[in-house]
Amino acid sequence: MGKVFVLALIAIGIFTGIYFDVTQYLTLDYLKNNLTSILEIYAKEPRNFTIIFFAIYVLVTTLSIPGAAILTLGAGAIFGLFKGTILVSFASTIGATLSFLVSRYILRSWVQNKFAQKMFTINSGVEKDGAFYLFTLRLIPIFPFFMINLLMGLTRMSTLKYFFVSQLGMFLGTIVYVNAGLQLSSLDSLKGILSAEVLSSFALLGLFPLFAKKIIAKMQVNRVYKPFLKEKPKSFDYDMVAIGGGAAGLVTSYISAAVKAKSALIEKEKMGGDCLNTGCVPSKALIKAAHIVHDMKHAKEFGIHSEHIKIDFKKVMQRVHEVIKKIEPHDSVERYTDLGVNCFSGAAKIISPWKVQIDDKIITTRNITIACGARPFVPSIKGLKDIDYLTSDTLWNLDELPDKLIILGGGPIGCELAQSFSRLGSKVTIIEMLDKIMAVEDPDISEVITHQFINEGVNVKTNHKAVAFEKLESLNTLHCEFNKQKVSFEFDKIIIAVGRKARVEGYGLEELGIELRKNGTIEVNEFLQTKYPNIFACGDVTGPYQFTHTAAHQAWFCAVNGLFGNFKKFKVDYSVIPWCTYTDPEIATVGLTETSAKKQNIPYSVTKYHLDDLDRAIAEGTECGFVKVLTVPGKDKILGATIIGAQASNLIIEFVAAMKNNFGLNKILSSIHVYPSMGEANKYAAGVWKKAHAPKKLLEISEKYFTFRRG
Repeated sequence: MGKVFVLALIAIGIFTGIYFDVTQYLTLDYLKNNLTSILEIYAKEPRNFTIIFFAIYVLVTTLSIPGAAILTLGAGAIFGLFKGTILVSFASTIGATLSFLVSRYILRSWVQNKFAQKMFTINSGVEKDGAFYLFTLRLIPIFPFFMINLLMGLTRMSTLKYFFVSQLGMFLGTIVYVNAGLQLSSLDSLKGILSAEVLSSFALLGLFPLFAKKIIAKMQVNRVYKPFLKEKPKSFDYDMVAIGGGAAGLVTSYISAAVKAKSALIEKEKMGGDCLNTGCVPSKALIKAAHIVHDMKHAKEFGIHSEHIKIDFKKVMQRVHEVIKKIEPHDSVERYTDLGVNCFSGAAKIISPWKVQIDDKIITTRNITIACGARPFVPSIKGLKDIDYLTSDTLWNLDELPDKLIILGGGPIGCELAQSFSRLGSKVTIIEMLDKIMAVEDPDISEVITHQFINEGVNVKTNHKAVAFEKLESLNTLHCEFNKQKVSFEFDKIIIAVGRKARVEGYGLEELGIELRKNGTIEVNEFLQTKYPNIFACGDVTGPYQFTHTAAHQAWFCAVNGLFGNFKKFKVDYSVIPWCTYTDPEIATVGLTETSAKKQNIPYSVTKYHLDDLDRAIAEGTECGFVKVLTVPGKDKILGATIIGAQASNLIIEFVAAMKNNFGLNKILSSIHVYPSMGEANKYAAGVWKKAHAPKKLLEISEKYFTFRRG
């Protein structure tokens, strides 16, 4: 009702203006012919006249009625330069702000909902540089101010910022118009005010902030580099040096060498980084072993009896290390040397923007990419330092299966390890401080995986905050707080899996003044540059995602922006980032989840298809799970998808391709999927959406047509 009332007032105002032909009073001829009479009225009632003039100006500007320029001239002719400028400056800004608020009140919700993803990007840009660009537009009279009011009202710029920036930006133009009003009698048209020369001057004035921004940016860069200019090399050993031999550093080096740039890669420990040696690869090898045990225990459901299952944990871990050895050549020094990358083994420290020290050796480079990765975060909990705790880095040295195992942390790493060790025979307890495990996913996903864990014998304890450890002779004890009560758990071993922390110490970042974010990751811009434009960061050390595939994705931008940035720079694109947790069932996601969509106020529709309806899942006994797709309301455009079920990491790729290439559920539905396959789940999910959006009227007509045909 409120919007209807505002629209009604606007309509009444416009109708009244048209009915009484208000615009006839807002012409140059009328002003010149009646100036003497107007001045007489002003002389008799200066206070009331000023208030009425101010109100009319605000109203004209608010409703975008043509004539504000004439009123501005009148202000100069009636009030003089000083008073006229003050009146017009505030009246025009108040009117513009009211117009801005009307646009926001009437249209913003609809526009933000209709174009949610695009507006999210625009809002981010406005938050960062909106004031700067608004000021530039206000300086140039070529751009219609009513359009600026309308468009800016659709964004999330604050009203106060809009008011003050508009007033400042319009001030010079106001002075020009008010001053012209002092010579009203000599004006024949508005063209006399805004001649080509004056417009050109304003255009140049409007472009000045853009140039000034670039100049300031250049000055800031020069200031950053100033302490090191004397030691800048005249020639360089390398075009790109990557610090860290994980996915981010490897891909940066690979791309650099591929374009024939001279590149170097520095790794102080093992090539391949965490993913190969302590993360993705060993954990998936362990998960496979656990999966086989689980299948053997449930083989009787398929008519196969396997009564005696013997688990040789030492052999299980031995195979894990064999898998690592088998993959090692992919990331080896030999391979990258053959590709043209100079590989160094040692501790790297950046001693200037162009120099990197490797132990006792110093090399020079035009560009540096920091790709040091992250390590398990170990919280400060009383008594923890006295416990022989494990992390995802150190657990691979185990050769005996723990009897009682606690996993501290219910995130992706903790959940994968909990299920695997439980299937291999440990009595596993997950301790999670939040109210659900897999907190990054939607509640329905967390609920499915929680039930699965409980059914398999994993003891899931949410809302439990670890407060202290106690070391005893036989067993250790973890004390937790739950509902203000003290709860204790005994264990043989504990794995700390509460997150990962960027490796930033010892690389010279502090000495160079390279900023860190509050979460300890390296601060970079949209081009992945640090405060030094030739020093980049990618992968876990900067985030925002800690995935191997995202690190590789970012590495492309570091390499290309570093090597070819003088010609063209590319902003890193996070619009379609998939991820997967390799529990059983797997959990794979791309784009928005319901939780993230709500957080960003993005409207969405949900479509679900449950796997217990899928022929292949029924045949294989993998009915647990579903496909969930978020779409733009009323459209088949995909905003995000989450799959929980067997082969989810493979099934999600179709939705990744759809979002990347901008095709929707209709195209997925029309694509031929192999029968019987798990991939059909995506097609059937699209079918569920189609059924919910069937053209009812058209189907009614079709039904009548066939009824008629049957006679």
